[in-house]
Amino acid sequence: MRKALIVGIDYYANVSPLFGCVNDSFAVKAMLERHADGSVNFGVKHLVSTGPSDTCDRDELRSSIQELFSGDGEVAVLYFAGHGHIEATGGYLCSSDVKTGNDGVPLAEIMVMANQSRIQNRVIVLDSCHSGVAGGSALQQKVAEISDGVTILTASTAEQYATEENGAGVFTSLLVDALGGAAGNLVGDVTPGGVYAHVDQSLGPWAQRPVFKTNVNRFVSLRKVQPPLAITELRRISEFFPSSGFQFKLDPTYEPERHESWEKNPQGIPAPDPEHNAIFEILQKYNRVGLVVPEGAPHMWHAAMESKSVRLTVLGEHYRSLAHKGLI
Repeated sequence: MRKALIVGIDYYANVSPLFGCVNDSFAVKAMLERHADGSVNFGVKHLVSTGPSDTCDRDELRSSIQELFSGDGEVAVLYFAGHGHIEATGGYLCSSDVKTGNDGVPLAEIMVMANQSRIQNRVIVLDSCHSGVAGGSALQQKVAEISDGVTILTASTAEQYATEENGAGVFTSLLVDALGGAAGNLVGDVTPGGVYAHVDQSLGPWAQRPVFKTNVNRFVSLRKVQPPLAITELRRISEFFPSSGFQFKLDPTYEPERHESWEKNPQGIPAPDPEHNAIFEILQKYNRVGLVVPEGAPHMWHAAMESKSVRLTVLGEHYRSLAHKGLI
């Protein structure tokens, strides 16, 4: 069972309103409900606050979070976009009826729910100010207190504000890009680690800094996207490179292209071999995604025509090992 609670709060009865949180929540909902191929992904509960007649008060927000982390299942995701509040007693997610901020839902209470949950993977994603405080020890903030299976990804540190640009949260815009495929790995999985890497690299050192805290044995996939090459082709990497450090020897029969002048002035170059051409096409795909590089040649074409070799990169060795173990 995969379920997600997605919350976007623009309207606040007693504090300043926000303007992009509801739209952000719809964008995240659209990504998490379906995989890239249209198949069902998460069962989503969506809470929004857009005006006086459409609010999300503290009791509804707290009970929905409690329900999210109850029972059993594979993964539960909490996404919140709205005001955050921090003071000496800790951080809070602000519901639409808050008056002071500390009358919102305490992050410490949410962490107790997540830490004690029987669901295998619990992922908390917060696009709110000061959200980096989540998961920190009450007495020593730099020490995270998270149980096995819990991951936290926040828009900013405990000291920072989460910013908006063009009516959308900067963090959530990057999150949606990541879920859309920018953070997909070579087998088409978008993991929390991949999402963080994408957000982290995109924000730079002077912008708000995302926070990532996790205690997992392996990352769960948040969404399936189209991989950059077919899985059947990726699996063959251990066929072409049967051992670590192996170099695949090429020759001109692997390259299907021939220059027109060579037909008039033969240079002893052997004709293309269709079987070798099919293999070379896959090796070229490996090269484009960073799995393979030519040895002693600037490009794959030169490697073939000059009878050079190709070798695996560090990333290529990783996927060769996975394929060899039958894990792809």
